[in-house]
Amino acid sequence: MINSFSQFLVEEERVVYFTFGRMNPPTIGHGKLLDKLAATAGRNPYRVFLSQSNDEKENPLAYKDKVKYVRKMFPKHGRQVMINRKVITPFHALSALYDEGFRKVVMVAGSDRVKEYDLRLNKYNGKKGGHGFFNFDGGVKLVSAGQRDPDAKGAEGASGTKQRSHASNNDFTQFAQGLPKAMSNADAKRLFNDVRRGMGLKEKREFKNHIQLESVSDIREAYVRDDLFELGEEVVINDKGIVGKIHHLGSNYLIVETKTEKLRCWLDQVSKLEEDNTKSMYKDYPDEGTPAAAKKWKDATPGQNESLWANIRARRASGKRKLKPGDKNYPKTLNIEDKERKKGSPQDSDIKGRPGTQPKAYHSGLSKAQKISRDRQFKRQSKMDDDNPAAYKPAAGDKTAKTKPSKHTKKFKQMFGEKDSKVDIAKMKIDREKASDARKHDRMMDRARTADTKAKNRATT
Repeated sequence: MINSFSQFLVEEERVVYFTFGRMNPPTIGHGKLLDKLAATAGRNPYRVFLSQSNDEKENPLAYKDKVKYVRKMFPKHGRQVMINRKVITPFHALSALYDEGFRKVVMVAGSDRVKEYDLRLNKYNGKKGGHGFFNFDGGVKLVSAGQRDPDAKGAEGASGTKQRSHASNNDFTQFAQGLPKAMSNADAKRLFNDVRRGMGLKEKREFKNHIQLESVSDIREAYVRDDLFELGEEVVINDKGIVGKIHHLGSNYLIVETKTEKLRCWLDQVSKLEEDNTKSMYKDYPDEGTPAAAKKWKDATPGQNESLWANIRARRASGKRKLKPGDKNYPKTLNIEDKERKKGSPQDSDIKGRPGTQPKAYHSGLSKAQKISRDRQFKRQSKMDDDNPAAYKPAAGDKTAKTKPSKHTKKFKQMFGEKDSKVDIAKMKIDREKASDARKHDRMMDRARTADTKAKNRATT
């Protein structure tokens, strides 16, 4: 009910602001458009209309799903996102607004569409057609939402085209970067799969992506590529001046066998011994492993200690390739496995033909299939990093096996102070629980922020 003439005049001057878009799928760029629309409208009402086109190529989301996601992604604009099956084009939107009683209208659109809309929409102002009828005072006014840069990062470069491309390429990581931070991870995955389904593609069920970490060490990278050391190769332990042969290639360490003992060394603690400089570098050194040799090496100048690596780099720079088995001057390999077989541990008859030692005592009470599975697992785990929990996964038969530490295991623990592996297992469990708690905390905060936003929206409308 109108209480006064002045109020009547105010009602007559009411202006409505609106936008019309495909938003298929919606992105953070569309959020910028809606914010611009609300800011331009000020205290005046505004409306958001979405197209109803639906096809596999450019419009994979159905109309009702699109409305749902726009409201969820931008909750502060949720009440202004209209559902009207009669509104198919901007012309229909103008007719609907005119039927609501508005006589002045302003449309907010992308800068690339302003001129087009200005010509087309005003051409039909005051003319009846298939879309209905509208006749706004002063015609339809257009306001630019700002320039778009498709090559830019963030909201300025986000677009439905890019999001459809990421969905088509099954790249959820890039797709998620085009969504607002307030959107939960579960909703983001649902939107991703809805887009893929609309494009005629299979849903993605596994969202774990490979992360390429920065290189920590050139030595480590070369070792992983098998370009650094080989089994049986002669090396020198830098801080002791001891020359030995590689007995075992660990995940990030070596076991070096000298004349007197076996030593565990990190990759940067040993250097490859090249044939052409062996005599020149070590002719004045006493026998390896002796106190005199250790003192001689310790007293050496920095230049002497670095000369080995300088020689290696010079050989590589000259284009000399790494010697392979069968090549002339290739060092004789210390065949540890054959020696172990000859020493003596009786080999398991079922798998004695497989590479590596297969002591009968280690496979007692197991089926042939379990023995093979056990052997394969040990070889896989030997190539894993020490901090990888999968490297300690029990093998077939471990749960029921009754074993005692070997003399080699006991000696290893004496040398390197290795403690009971139960401590490591406990630490891994604690780390997993901490990670789980962190994820729960994030989910709870997401829900709390969403609830606060909805409450604020209800209070302002």
